[in-house]
Amino acid sequence: MSKSLRFAEKIFIILGLSFFSGIFGVESMGDVLPKAIVTLIRFFVWGMSSILVCIFWKSAIITATRDKLLCILTALVLVSFIWSEFPSFTLFDTRDVLMMTSFGLYFATRFNLKEQVQLVACTLLIGSILSTIFALAFPALGIHISDHPGAWKGVYGHKNSLGSMMVLSSLTFFLLPKESSILYKWCGFIFSLILMILSTSKTSLVLSILLLLIIMFYKNFHWKGKISVIFIDIGILILGCVAVLVFTYWVELITGLGKDPTLTGRTPLWGATLARLMERPLLGYGRGAFWAPKSQYAIEAGQAIGSGWVPPHGHNGFLDLALDVGLIGFSLFLMSYFTSFARALKRSYATKNLEELWPLAYLTFLAMNNVTESCLLYQANVYWVLFITVCLTTNQKRKFKKNSNLRNKSDLHLIQS
Repeated sequence: MSKSLRFAEKIFIILGLSFFSGIFGVESMGDVLPKAIVTLIRFFVWGMSSILVCIFWKSAIITATRDKLLCILTALVLVSFIWSEFPSFTLFDTRDVLMMTSFGLYFATRFNLKEQVQLVACTLLIGSILSTIFALAFPALGIHISDHPGAWKGVYGHKNSLGSMMVLSSLTFFLLPKESSILYKWCGFIFSLILMILSTSKTSLVLSILLLLIIMFYKNFHWKGKISVIFIDIGILILGCVAVLVFTYWVELITGLGKDPTLTGRTPLWGATLARLMERPLLGYGRGAFWAPKSQYAIEAGQAIGSGWVPPHGHNGFLDLALDVGLIGFSLFLMSYFTSFARALKRSYATKNLEELWPLAYLTFLAMNNVTESCLLYQANVYWVLFITVCLTTNQKRKFKKNSNLRNKSDLHLIQS
């Protein structure tokens, strides 16, 4: 019974991660499946994760309180409807925050780091297989036809989304535990790279190469006990974020001939949103309010590009987070991020196990990916779920990890009773 319940938990995690990764979204499987089924999956993931957090409430409270800054940030986002110019929209939109928080908390509470890497890898492999099936069997859904013709988007709705997921997939397969099958590990890794190439996402290719180089650097240079290592690694993180821009848009940056020298409209968009942020710097505009439907701010940002197109987000996760909860919320995020980053560094330099590099690799990926895309609090997404999970996992004590099997057994007895 205990093994069956544990297996059911893993299946639930894979379903939840698949949902948050966008498999059931618009222009993907959400267009194939009846709307009622997609809605059922949404509320099943939300409801079940909330119920399970309540069942394991003692472990969940211990896990949550290990990152108090993240808890305060989450509370700030949830009450941001109070000062939002679209309070009903923001209040409705906070359901996504509740979903991501409950699921991420449950994931961090019930699974250790090794299991997390294995489950993320399995989820993304399923997404890779489904993307291949869609692209070959249903090209109208799996491949871009009008915009970006020929680029694969799989079951993720857009080529950049597929590319981003494959970067994450290549990372997890590369960092699978030693006891994992070599064939499974390298086939999954190569499969991820192939789909990344088929997506034609330049940012994803640059990001993947840079991340693998950084991981190899972290893996081979263990300067234990030296305080200088944290400054070196933060410098590498910053340089990596800058390198994403430089290597992705090097033609535009150097020449601009026949290209858009504004990084496909991002720089005027960022300028317009930054100007608006300075008008409400402390608490921002409320969760999602700046880019809400018919928002004058979103229309104004679109006019700054000059295309008449109304952008759904600012193409920068850090900027969008600041627009949602102001510089106060953004400061809380930075403190939580760098605290977890420092703990991830300590964890990676104190072990030879590859999976121990996962928190450091993911946090590096998150920072670099949000330079040109909005992958933090925008809608319900897997990036914020994994950020919550990684932060809460890196803050867990080693003793907590060693006793995880005993904890799982006692919790399973609680379910049975």
